[in-house]
Amino acid sequence: MINVSEQQALHAPRSLIVTLYGAYGRFVPGPVPVAELIRLLAAVGVDAPSVRSSVSRLKRRGLLLPARTAQGAAGYELSAEARQLLEDGDRRIYATEQPGDEGWVLAVFSVPESERNKRHVLRSRLAALGFGTAAPGVWIAPARLYEETRHTLQRLGLDPYVDFFRGEHLGFTPTAEAVGRWWDLAAIARQHEAFLERHAGVLRAWEQRTDTPPEEAYRDYLLALDSWRHLPYADPGLPARLLPADWPGTRSAAVFRGLHERLRDAGAEFVGL
Repeated sequence: MINVSEQQALHAPRSLIVTLYGAYGRFVPGPVPVAELIRLLAAVGVDAPSVRSSVSRLKRRGLLLPARTAQGAAGYELSAEARQLLEDGDRRIYATEQPGDEGWVLAVFSVPESERNKRHVLRSRLAALGFGTAAPGVWIAPARLYEETRHTLQRLGLDPYVDFFRGEHLGFTPTAEAVGRWWDLAAIARQHEAFLERHAGVLRAWEQRTDTPPEEAYRDYLLALDSWRHLPYADPGLPARLLPADWPGTRSAAVFRGLHERLRDAGAEFVGL
């Protein structure tokens, strides 16, 4: 299957830990022991010192909390903030239906000059959530992203600077043409193509097998999920009619769903769920 050594440069240890908790760790009863984190990350090529240093950074960010297992072993559990982030992400990452035309949400912000540093944070966060730029200080996204965006801005204390509006695009530029200004579709397409290059062959190889060894399934699934989970944020899920013909996002989503359906549950056996 996937050559782990080739993947190490593509998957940062901290990202893999977040992916592990999103896929499996949050369903473990109680905190995940440190020894288990080291074992599970070793399966995807991460050494113990990298696990410990990455966990420390996630702890400083308030995403992981130190805790003891029922047996008294040292471990880490998700903070309430981290659980909210994962639950918000689920709606994007595991979406099974092609997005429809549900209208748009506009985020309009104004930041006083005395707090201009927050202007950069706002722009960066909205971009990371998949918003495009309609005009200076006016950001746009499919309406379904509103709840997650609201949670994120409230968590960061940025909500006093933003007003949300919901509506439809009435012109004058045709919407499909305007979308090409609001988002860099070519850059998003390249990310989908990169995912396909790395993982489409993995799915084809599994489709030719009748067995599903848990450790192999876990490894290939975790690496695919770690690649995939960033894509639904770069790509906000625009309606098909607004996208170029043969949009690669359709194919990459199908590959991820295929890997998820084939490997996720078998990987859970390796985790011990």
